[in-house]
Amino acid sequence: MSAINLVEESIVEKTAGESESIASQTFPDEVILDIDNVSISYSGNPAVKHVSFPIAKNRITSIIGPSGCGKSTLLRSINRMNDFIDGVTVDGNFIYAGHNVYSSRIDPVEVRRNIGMVFQKPNPFPKTIYKNISWGPQINGFTGSMDELVEKSLRQAALWDEVRDRLHESALGLSGGQQQRLCIARALAMEPDILLMDEPCSALDPISTSHIEDLLFDLKSRYTIVIVTHNMQQAARISDYTAFLEMGDLIEFGITDQLFTRPNQKRTEEYVTGRFG
Repeated sequence: MSAINLVEESIVEKTAGESESIASQTFPDEVILDIDNVSISYSGNPAVKHVSFPIAKNRITSIIGPSGCGKSTLLRSINRMNDFIDGVTVDGNFIYAGHNVYSSRIDPVEVRRNIGMVFQKPNPFPKTIYKNISWGPQINGFTGSMDELVEKSLRQAALWDEVRDRLHESALGLSGGQQQRLCIARALAMEPDILLMDEPCSALDPISTSHIEDLLFDLKSRYTIVIVTHNMQQAARISDYTAFLEMGDLIEFGITDQLFTRPNQKRTEEYVTGRFG
């Protein structure tokens, strides 16, 4: 099962009239996804306004900002999860593998195979641990060894040693932290290029949070990770790049260390030092 390229028949190149990609500008890392002049509205009410920044391959990019600033809205739009919400309109371009994923001929299912997602609260299926991992690949036509894929996915999520003797027990019997790592393994079983994570540690205790953070450091050697987090200390610890949003506007984007210690914008400094938000 390959998740490297989108199906050619289901995508079209950017048209000549579309804006110049930020990825064509100087950037220290290879760009795998370019968020280019993106605006998102709910029934005409703007939630994200003309946001542009690149996502670096095999790096962790954090999106931070106050509650209601558009972080999760932007994240969910990357793999078109907002298509399921009535009244949402998306303008601008998400350029992945040289293609605009919002082109009229796009296959959203193919996008989600390449760009996986882990949600805020662990949401394992009410099935066995094994079935949680195998379900997606099975319905998408995986023809290899399912046992090997399940083991590989659980190992990548640092969960195999804890559940290897419980594979045919209910996933609902796992702890909260284990359930979240199972959800990560479930996403990895589809072999995505990019993994989106929407506040994946907000429902977890500090020890489970530490396990997830350690896991992300390991995963970024094989995957590109974009994470929304309300925890600025977490963003500072784990991410290579950070985007700061406020009221739908991108205030600042840059290397995480610089953004937290030497921000270019006064509003960024006020937020990361706790003077507002």
